[in-house]
Amino acid sequence: MRHSHSDLTPPARTAVTAARPAARLPWVVWLIAALAAASLATWPSLAQGVVPPIDEPTALLQDEANNVSVIETYGPSVVAVHVEVLGRAVDPFEQLREQLPPQFRDFFNLPQPPSGPQRRAGSGSGFVVENGWLVTNYHVVRDALETGGVELREGASLQVSFPDLDERLDVRVVGANPDFDLALLELLEPELAPRTLPIPLAAETVRVGQKAIAVGNPFGLASTVTTGIVSAIGRELTSIGRIEVPMIQTDAAINPGNSGGPLLNSRGELIGINTAIVAGVNVGGQAGNVGIGFAVPAELLEEAMPALQAGGLSGLAAASADPTRPRLGVTIFPVSAFPESVREALNLPDEGLVVRQVASGSAADQAGIAGPSFNAEVNGESYPAGGDVILAADGESVPRAEDLQRIVFAKDAGDTVTLEVWRNGDTRTVEVALAVPPAE
Repeated sequence: MRHSHSDLTPPARTAVTAARPAARLPWVVWLIAALAAASLATWPSLAQGVVPPIDEPTALLQDEANNVSVIETYGPSVVAVHVEVLGRAVDPFEQLREQLPPQFRDFFNLPQPPSGPQRRAGSGSGFVVENGWLVTNYHVVRDALETGGVELREGASLQVSFPDLDERLDVRVVGANPDFDLALLELLEPELAPRTLPIPLAAETVRVGQKAIAVGNPFGLASTVTTGIVSAIGRELTSIGRIEVPMIQTDAAINPGNSGGPLLNSRGELIGINTAIVAGVNVGGQAGNVGIGFAVPAELLEEAMPALQAGGLSGLAAASADPTRPRLGVTIFPVSAFPESVREALNLPDEGLVVRQVASGSAADQAGIAGPSFNAEVNGESYPAGGDVILAADGESVPRAEDLQRIVFAKDAGDTVTLEVWRNGDTRTVEVALAVPPAE
C-alpha cells in the first residue's frame, strides 16, 4: 500500500492538517461539489436512482425532425407500382420429376404441373412529378410492354397504389428511356387519385456526404423509409440500355422493390431515382441490401423528360434498335479497351474509337473510313491494327461509343457529320453523309 507523506509527520502536525482539510482542496473540486449539489436539488429523482421521463416532442433531434417533415410532406407522393404479366406455366417440381425414375413418380404423388399460361406479378416504386403523372424505372415495367414499344402486352396489367388509398389505379406508360432506366406513367383516371405534392427536382448539385432519404416499396412493404448519405457520385455503371450512366451511390438501405422510388435530400427534393443495388443474399436466398445502392441522377430525368412526354421509347438504345435511323455503318470500341502496353506498342492516341469493321456500301465506307488492315501481336496476344480511330465528331471528342451515337442519332438521313480520324500517326478530317442502311 502506498502512503502519503502525512503518515510520517508528528501527531501534532497531523492534527493541524486534519483541522483544515478544505483549505487544501483545489477550486475545481469545490466547483464539482457545487454542481453536484445543484443537480440533486434540481433533479431529486436522480438521488433516488430514477431516470426522469423524456419530453418526447422536445426530444427529437434536428435531423430526426427533418426526416419526419420530409416524409410527412412527400411520403404520400410515393407509390407502389404493380405489374402482372402472362407467362409460361411454371412447374415447381420440374427438376425433381426429371431426377426421379418413372416408377417412383407415382409413389411420391407429386402435384401435376399447371396447364396454360400463368400470371406473374412483380412490384416496384414510383413517385408523382405532376398531377396525374408519375416516374418509375423502365426495368420495373418492361416485362409488361410490347418489344420495342410502350404499349401493354396482351394479358398484362399495370397499376399503382397510393399510401392513403386502398384501391389500385390503372396507369399507362407514356414514354420510356432505357438509357437512363426511366419510364413516365400516366393515371388513366387521375380524379380518383389523392391530392399529393409533386416531388421537385433538387436545385443544387449533389455533394458527397449529404443526407439521402430513400422511399419505396421494398419486398412489397409500401412506404418504407430509409436514410443514409450520398456515398459517391459519378459511379459509371451500365444501364439496362447498355449505356454507361454516372450513378449516385448511397448507403441508404435499398432493396428489391425500391426500384423507381425517389432519393431525396433534406429539403425533400429529388436527387436521384433508386435503380440498383450491390446485393447480398439472406438465408432465404433473396437478394438484399449491403449498404451499396445506386440511383440515376435527377438531372438525367430532367434531360429525358421532354422525350418521355413526347411518348414512345427514346434515347440511344431506342435509336439503335430503330431500323429507320441513319447510321455510319461502323463497328467500334474505345481505345481504352486496349491494355496500356498495347496502346504504347501500336502508338495509339490517348482516347477515341477504334473502327473494328465497316459495313460494305455504308456511309462510312463511301467516305473512306477503314477498319484494321492487319493484326499485331503484343505480349503473345493478337490485336487489330492499321485501321482508323475516330477522335471527334462535329468538333466533340468521342471517348465512348455512346458519345458518337448521340451525335449521329440526332441527325436525319442525308445530314453530314464531320469526323476527325487518326490512322498510323496521321490525322485527317472526313465528311460523312449519313444514310439509312438497306433492310436486311
